[in-house]
Amino acid sequence: MILRVLKVFVLFLILFGCASKKDMADTEVQSEPDKEEELAYTNPVVKYSLPDPTLIKGEDGYFYLYATENIRNVPIHKSLNLIDWEFVGTAFTDESRPSFEANGGIWAPDINFINGKYVMYYSMSVWGGEWTCGIGVATSDKPEGPFTDHGKLFRSNEIEVQNSIDPFYIDDNGRKYLFWGSFRGIFAVELDSDGLGLKSGAEKVQVAGTAYEGTYILRKGEYYYLFASIGSCCEGVNSTYTTVVARSKSLLGPYADKAGQEMINNHHEIIIQKNNRFVGCGHNSEIIVDCNDKSWILYHAVDKIHPEGRALMLDQILWDKEWPSVKGGTPSLSSSIIPLFE
Repeated sequence: MILRVLKVFVLFLILFGCASKKDMADTEVQSEPDKEEELAYTNPVVKYSLPDPTLIKGEDGYFYLYATENIRNVPIHKSLNLIDWEFVGTAFTDESRPSFEANGGIWAPDINFINGKYVMYYSMSVWGGEWTCGIGVATSDKPEGPFTDHGKLFRSNEIEVQNSIDPFYIDDNGRKYLFWGSFRGIFAVELDSDGLGLKSGAEKVQVAGTAYEGTYILRKGEYYYLFASIGSCCEGVNSTYTTVVARSKSLLGPYADKAGQEMINNHHEIIIQKNNRFVGCGHNSEIIVDCNDKSWILYHAVDKIHPEGRALMLDQILWDKEWPSVKGGTPSLSSSIIPLFE
């Protein structure tokens, strides 16, 4: 009798042990997708409107992103991973905002760190104000602001470039340049040493044709890559914005496509165009390289599922034979592995 009881008890332990291991195994299997989900993202990374993004990494390890003021006074967001963005405030207030264009909006900011200051170039315009719009500059000691406006650098009618918006700053071997323009040519001019004014005697130079706006230039290896947008930005689901690129061995050009045809004559390579969900894919930010040496690009697009405004998008830039692209040539639709930063 005792022997029979012991056998039953041992059998119970064996069955219970197997069941426990199976339950643990099931738990591990079920938890694995959750773990993977934490390491992946899907577009858009911000669903509400953050057009014309620009970003910089602060000393605190956060990336700070600024955008055209669909949120009044220039919204500022921060993130550790380019995926999870937190609204932290605005660059200006109603009292401190630029005012050189009456009733103008603040468009397409460009953030930089120059001589120990966070320097933001911005456009100010009203729709249709192509000769009175212009570009200004503001500074702050901190990436989250507040920013102090230093007023306009120039208006369209002063520098004789129609539709003078969409600024982009670059330091080239110690010389500071501002690029700008919107469908009337892309131009460049040298700035003074603090970046807050034009260099005395500097002359503007046209570097690209009339198909473009939203300039961004990346220096990689022996080339400068000029990214820009073509088409219409702001017609909702009918927007045709497309991100393009050309390259040059000199900052001021000539920039050319793979066949050697020049950007001054409106030739380029397409990087990001529409797909069946996202349209109006353009005005990209700075390209960020993560700890795995992967390149990432933020830009805006109109989401056909939620077409209000221009959502914030993120995709990986691939480099093939020294030319940039994104997988499939369109915004990613499925889950993608997130960037990795320390």
